[in-house]
Amino acid sequence: MPIRANLTMGRLLLLSVLGWAAAGAPVLAQSGFTSAYTSLKLETDCLVLEADDFGASWSCPGYKGYPVRVSEGDLRFAIAYGFNIDKEPPAQSFGPFNELGEKLEWRLSNASGRWMPVATIVRYHLADPETGKNSGQVLVVTQLVEGNTCHIAYVDARANSKANELAQQAADKAGSFDCANDTVAKPGKFSAW
Repeated sequence: MPIRANLTMGRLLLLSVLGWAAAGAPVLAQSGFTSAYTSLKLETDCLVLEADDFGASWSCPGYKGYPVRVSEGDLRFAIAYGFNIDKEPPAQSFGPFNELGEKLEWRLSNASGRWMPVATIVRYHLADPETGKNSGQVLVVTQLVEGNTCHIAYVDARANSKANELAQQAADKAGSFDCANDTVAKPGKFSAW
């Protein structure tokens, strides 16, 4: 009987260990994405760094202190990100005159075991070249990789009923985009320019 009891105890111990390991496995395998939001209200939530007749730049609050610098020149806005912001490639904008939306969506990944920003999504309001009035809206997805931060997708917010989802899906692919060689994606329908 003692041999049989030892086998039963051994099986129970083995099942306990396997059960514990299986219970821990989903936690390790559950790398995913979520969003956090910060303000881009330049007048109230951002600090003016410099301003003159030709443009201005602001420092805005980023996710948990992640640096964000907004600049405007010739009625076109651009956003730069990162702790080495001055060493990053120049911030990107568009040909049409534009304005920024007031919220910045941060796409966060927990692939490293903690939530880290991998991309941002911001709405740009584009002016019609003929009238100068805002007529288009593009969600701009920016990859956040030190030394390789750039736009990776443009989603036409007026042409796509699920534009936010398309932008989030594009953002969740951030990290492998080569800013020097890859072409910016335009998922869904696109007629903004």
